Amino acid sequence: GLNNPSYLCVSPNGKNVYAVNETAEQSEVNALLFNKTKGELKFINKVSSGGDGPCFVDIDSTGNWVAVANYKGGTLSIMKTNTDGSLNEPVQTIEHQGYGVNVVRQSKPHVHCTVFSPDQKFLFSNDLGTDKVYAYKFNPKNEKPLDEENVLTTEVEDGSGPRHLAFHPNKKFVYVINELKGNVIAYAYNDGKLTALQTIESDNTGIKEDKGSADIHITPNGQYLYTTNRAKANDISIYGVQSDGRLRLIGHQSTNGVHPRNFAIDPTGKFLLVANRDSNNIVVFTIIKATGFLEANGQVINVEKPVCIKMTDLK
Repeated sequence: GLNNPSYLCVSPNGKNVYAVNETAEQSEVNALLFNKTKGELKFINKVSSGGDGPCFVDIDSTGNWVAVANYKGGTLSIMKTNTDGSLNEPVQTIEHQGYGVNVVRQSKPHVHCTVFSPDQKFLFSNDLGTDKVYAYKFNPKNEKPLDEENVLTTEVEDGSGPRHLAFHPNKKFVYVINELKGNVIAYAYNDGKLTALQTIESDNTGIKEDKGSADIHITPNGQYLYTTNRAKANDISIYGVQSDGRLRLIGHQSTNGVHPRNFAIDPTGKFLLVANRDSNNIVVFTIIKATGFLEANGQVINVEKPVCIKMTDLK
């Protein structure tokens, strides 16, 4: 009964799931109770996302705070959870300002992700519309937990369109996938600050007007990094992660589907599951440990318009 639940996250204890309704009107965040034994979800409540078109949601390590990115509204919001997993209305909504050089895609801010840093000291937010990565200091003790006065911002190349990001397990590096330029930027990370190390291609189709890089994840051991590319590519880029944080392109693997918007790597680092939205399937790949290459293992889950995959421990 949810209206276009495009992205979700799971609470640290695995008891709750939070899903955004990616709609232009009545944009909301839903709180759900997850029954691990039966594999069932039960609706608890819903609140405003604080802007139009929410496309991303994350939860902090305590399970007490949920942050949402509103793509169309150009805002991000943060809200508190209750002991039963239900949500309260946002305690803080921040509206970004500005625009980019791409007049079609960057006429205004488009907040595309909200990610808590591993040390829980910052909330990172990629803005596709303004070509900036924002780092807000996060203090859950404050009435408004995000510091709007001392924001750390990192500008990317004009027209890049930063979409998602991933922290290295060692917490020393951050990787940003740029949707419009179809590339990845590797950064050194230190207390909220990003220092660029390298920019490397993700989408290699050679069609400048038709890039569609989407998601980015790194294996639990930090050895390999993967990105998805939509549009004409419909593939996964495979990188080896070097000791200095820079990436080495290993190759590309077809997703065996169309429009791979999101994917996930299982906690063991053995499998990669990719959601192909427009071909209505989730394809399971085995990660070859010695090389990082992907091998379709024959498992395909047929499901209508899959756009987000999350995993949780059933214990």
